[in-house]
Amino acid sequence: MTHLFDLSGEVAAVFGGTGVLGGAMADALAAAGAAVAVLGRNEERGRERVRHIEKAGGKALFVAADAMNPESLTRARDTIISHFGNITVLVNGAGGNKPEGTVPPGGDFCKLPLDGWNAVFDLNLVGGTLLPCQIFGENMVAAGKGSIINIASMASVIPLSRVVAYSASKAAVLNLTLWLAREWAPKGVRVNAISPGFFPAEQNRRLLMNEDGTYTERGQAIISHTPMGRFGNPEELAGAVIWLASPKASSFVTGQNILVDGGFSAVTI
Repeated sequence: MTHLFDLSGEVAAVFGGTGVLGGAMADALAAAGAAVAVLGRNEERGRERVRHIEKAGGKALFVAADAMNPESLTRARDTIISHFGNITVLVNGAGGNKPEGTVPPGGDFCKLPLDGWNAVFDLNLVGGTLLPCQIFGENMVAAGKGSIINIASMASVIPLSRVVAYSASKAAVLNLTLWLAREWAPKGVRVNAISPGFFPAEQNRRLLMNEDGTYTERGQAIISHTPMGRFGNPEELAGAVIWLASPKASSFVTGQNILVDGGFSAVTI
């Protein structure tokens, strides 16, 4: 059965590959045999990720890209194609939250600034998903094959307290994923989403854990709501991303949202 998950000959572009979760997915794709382009703005971290992949025997390339700039994305796409060949896998893992899009404890939703709302939507929906899908997806459609994996969130299906703009923007990411899946299925391009549960990373670690390693109040509330009783490890996204990337293992899978959440979404009370 291992041939189903062999990505030899595939070319994967991973946005957010300079981060913790995106980096773990880039590692997994490379370990499965894909040539991986790590895209982002942080050159130091990007090249470090490439060195890590190459040390493990994989093929990788760092390509600087600004996900909010169509010209930058077009240049990045063309660089990858010239180096590795046609891109067959796109992982849209860039995104996050901003304090100005969050309602503080005891705050008033009606006072949430529009600029903050728009900034979070730009980060997750526009630059994080829409523009890469348009610019990289165009070539996939022309080639008649490809797999796009958008990184949605647990908040796509269960809006989380306080992070209202983040929740709404990730719900929009999931909706766009379903729309594109329907639109591009006849053209040979599959579009799916992975919705991670709670994985401590740079952006959210202080919200979830204290400096001494104990849980914050919010972190403990999440753990109490998670049947597996812990946070996720970045490597635990590997199986889902390899499966969705594989043209053999998931050849009849499109328009799906794969929740990797330790059972969080299964708990109602």
